[in-house]
Amino acid sequence: MQKLRSVGFILVGAVAGVLISLNFQAIADRAGRAPIPYEELRAFTEVFGAVKTNYVEPVEDKKLITEAINGMLTGLDPHSAYLDQEAFKELQVGTQGQFGGLGIEVGMEDGFVKVISPIEDTPAFKAGVKPNDLIIKLDDTPVKGMTLNDAVKRMRGKPKTQITLTITRKGEAAPIVITLTRDVIRVQSVVSKMIEPGYGFVRVRAFQENTTESLVKHLDGLFKQGQLKGLVLDLRNDPGGLLHGAVAVSAAFLPQKTLVVSTDGRTEDARKKFYASPDDYARRGEDVLKALPQSVKSVPMVVLVNGGSASASEIVAGALQDHKRAKVIGTQSFGKGSVQTIMPLGNNTAIKLTTARYYTPSGRSIQALGITPDVIVEDPSDTMTRVREADLQRHLENNRAEQKKDVEKGKDPVAKPRTVPQPSPAEQKPTDFGSKEDFQLTQAIAFLKGEPVKSQAPTVAQQDPARSTTKPN
Repeated sequence: MQKLRSVGFILVGAVAGVLISLNFQAIADRAGRAPIPYEELRAFTEVFGAVKTNYVEPVEDKKLITEAINGMLTGLDPHSAYLDQEAFKELQVGTQGQFGGLGIEVGMEDGFVKVISPIEDTPAFKAGVKPNDLIIKLDDTPVKGMTLNDAVKRMRGKPKTQITLTITRKGEAAPIVITLTRDVIRVQSVVSKMIEPGYGFVRVRAFQENTTESLVKHLDGLFKQGQLKGLVLDLRNDPGGLLHGAVAVSAAFLPQKTLVVSTDGRTEDARKKFYASPDDYARRGEDVLKALPQSVKSVPMVVLVNGGSASASEIVAGALQDHKRAKVIGTQSFGKGSVQTIMPLGNNTAIKLTTARYYTPSGRSIQALGITPDVIVEDPSDTMTRVREADLQRHLENNRAEQKKDVEKGKDPVAKPRTVPQPSPAEQKPTDFGSKEDFQLTQAIAFLKGEPVKSQAPTVAQQDPARSTTKPN
């Protein structure tokens, strides 16, 4: 018992040391007012001592403490996490747009790795990995019981090395086994093309360190081909990324000093407003947006979103929608309206902690609702039921009462699922965004031209009456 009491004092000291190292001023301020949770700390030390004494195999103190921190954070919400040295390094590498791996955005569901979206032109995309696939084995190792960080570590690796994924897919009776060869994943943040004379297309795949510079380059290239009558900004399947990138992309199309997004949390640092100003988006002291032609601010625009548009992409869509700078077309976005702050610890580790919620310029909360398009247009190839923020366990609630009332009354599309016609086998191929087969894009162009917009693509039977199985009256 004396030994256990000693362990308890050591752990209480360790907890205090962690709080000091994190410099949590808010916690320090409250410490003088709130009692220390002795009972909970005693329970923790008792569990720690029981594991150290009775577990079937010896366990290092470092592992127990790390897993305790892990559990503390993952128990809060789906986006808070402890980042060990490798995970912290991967986070930094990921924002730079290049790493060795397979090319898939992933999350966790029921203990398995869930594919959010394969990244275009990567090994996973080319092998046919699809959104909502559940990865149940990596090589011969079951995924059940792994943390997401552990699974990502196994999937990343040196180019030209192989890994075998065993996945389950809705509609498939048996698991699918796919062997992939890792490659250098270079995520090209921005791509563009001229759809037809006078109508340009810019796609932002993710918000990274170089997104602003890349956007300027692509927009400049489009405007040099002649005066644009309309521009489509494609944010579909864009999982987000860096906040200053979202502010910069919004600022490219908005007047100077226009409010882009605000955040609200418990601490003063979490309560901020971000404007279309170099002070809020320039990271190297240079305002690269000055190089854009002035007509970028006035060209008629459409923003495309879908259930894979999250976080930073929702900030951009919400800002352009609120300021009536662009019409948003597509389907309801993901709804990740929370701010994660990276707080470095010692020894090159960090915690990713949810510290605030995002709000559009008009004060709408993005959290668990997302951005509602002005015009709903379905993607005929997107037939799977998408998982959104509101479906994730322990997700933060939307804290704006008026928005919650709208959901309760059934006014919001999130509360009213739509039935999409079952596509033919020829239509089941994922949409190549920006291609002639991109139905949502064709409707966006039609909108810019002032032509009627279709909410759903006609089925093959509707396109070819000879193939219809129904008889005319």
